[in-house]
Amino acid sequence: MSRTLRPGQRCEVRIASVTGGSTLLFSTGDILLEAPNWTPDGSALILNGDGKLWSLDIAAAELAEIPLTGIPELNNDHVLAPDGDTIFLSANDGHIYRAPLAGGTARQVTQEDGTFHFLHGVSPDGKELAYVGIEAGDFSRPGRLMTMASDGGAAAAHEVRGHCDGPEYSPDGRWLYFNTEAFTDAPGHAQLARMSRTGDEPPERLHVSDTVDWFPHLSPDGRLATYLRFPAGTEGHPADLPVAVVLVSTADWPQPLHTWPLSGGQGTLNVNSWSPDSGRFAYVAYPFPDPAKD
Repeated sequence: MSRTLRPGQRCEVRIASVTGGSTLLFSTGDILLEAPNWTPDGSALILNGDGKLWSLDIAAAELAEIPLTGIPELNNDHVLAPDGDTIFLSANDGHIYRAPLAGGTARQVTQEDGTFHFLHGVSPDGKELAYVGIEAGDFSRPGRLMTMASDGGAAAAHEVRGHCDGPEYSPDGRWLYFNTEAFTDAPGHAQLARMSRTGDEPPERLHVSDTVDWFPHLSPDGRLATYLRFPAGTEGHPADLPVAVVLVSTADWPQPLHTWPLSGGQGTLNVNSWSPDSGRFAYVAYPFPDPAKD
């Protein structure tokens, strides 16, 4: 089932600047939108909501459905192909699909291998996908870091201890960035990490924190990154928590450049949302009415 807004809750699609500002682009109380991608031409954001795919025109702030056939309801894991003409999508049947970004018929990419597939990364050359595999769709089992050819075929597992999520390629294609519980035995204590695309070395921890940190996303120029910071003790990446979007230099992960506190979590920053010029990024907040203002 697709997520919906709770009574009185709103969905706010916002655009943040690397200088620290944040602008409200679109607000609605009718549909819960999630996980913005920025199109390569800089004109629109691509989001999911109500099990469908949507385009949000940045200049006009207008939302339009992208009509797709041949695919079940979508979840919030979707990434554009480097060509800018197609998009890879995870659906609620546990499979990854490829579809024209302008709309049309989707084609299933993943095999019937007894695993749920949650897409997060497409390599810069468009030839490989990075995703999280959950055996038999049993979410009590840890997510595994997997890669496969973007046109389908057998998958390869990368050895990461414990649960991991959000695997995404660096702009140069050398690294996979992700969050993992490999560095601690504390339940849910995700930390940011990277490992070589070939997987020939253990994961490298990017910084040590007491918070629960998810979904590292590098800017197209590789100089900056965003991630989502959950409160200490959070297990998984649930919705409707006091979280923060954090901006860092990739040369100094422990030192935030800016933070944006908000009500959110699931859906806020699940996929890479950077603008093509590396100057802005998008995220989604889900605020409730402020009782103090009633």
